[in-house]
Amino acid sequence: MDDTRPPRAFFGRTRGKKLRGGQEAVLENLLPALLYDPARPPDENFAAPFPAFHIEIGFGGGEHLVARAAAHPDTGFIGCEPFINGQAKLLAKIRDGGLNNIRIWNRDALELLPFLPTAAFARAYLLYLDPWPKRRHHKRRFLSDDNLTRLARILAPGADLCFATDIDDYAGWGLARVRRSADFTWQAERADDWRLPWPGWPGTRYEAKALREGRRPCYLTFRRL
Repeated sequence: MDDTRPPRAFFGRTRGKKLRGGQEAVLENLLPALLYDPARPPDENFAAPFPAFHIEIGFGGGEHLVARAAAHPDTGFIGCEPFINGQAKLLAKIRDGGLNNIRIWNRDALELLPFLPTAAFARAYLLYLDPWPKRRHHKRRFLSDDNLTRLARILAPGADLCFATDIDDYAGWGLARVRRSADFTWQAERADDWRLPWPGWPGTRYEAKALREGRRPCYLTFRRL
């Protein structure tokens, strides 16, 4: 296990607007049973075994994670998000959808990655993470050389790392790091491979905001070698 501690968090605040009573209740009543236990392997965190596991880092309001879990009930999903308001939104969606294949890590994802088994995941999603646009903050971007190495360890050969952003500079930043990585290759062969979302894409509220404000998202697929 890599027990080196990450030098800094990649996220900003952990709480937004005051939670409503129903959101407080769902956090209190549902979150404890759905928290991912890093001391146990993925299989033992779910009531039933799954042939495949996916991980989403920074699930926001949970729209994408819930849609994927509903479409793939035979896959176990781990969602990482320290933002409490986002956790409450996801929990309500899990409850309303009757889903049993999602577990939640409610802290910094970098604290979890060292505990995950090697080559255990068939896909990872990094969707609309904070781009930290100021140059002095670039070191806090999650898609870094070190984190690509961490992700490569938990992804099986042939697994995909799916990265979506509406910030051109962050897309270029990610591509530059993948190009110098020995663990990943960019899968695009034509413009539509990064202009169009992945099959079954449900969209997210962050994407909808970007489109309203005139920003065109990129959908980059990096294949684990």
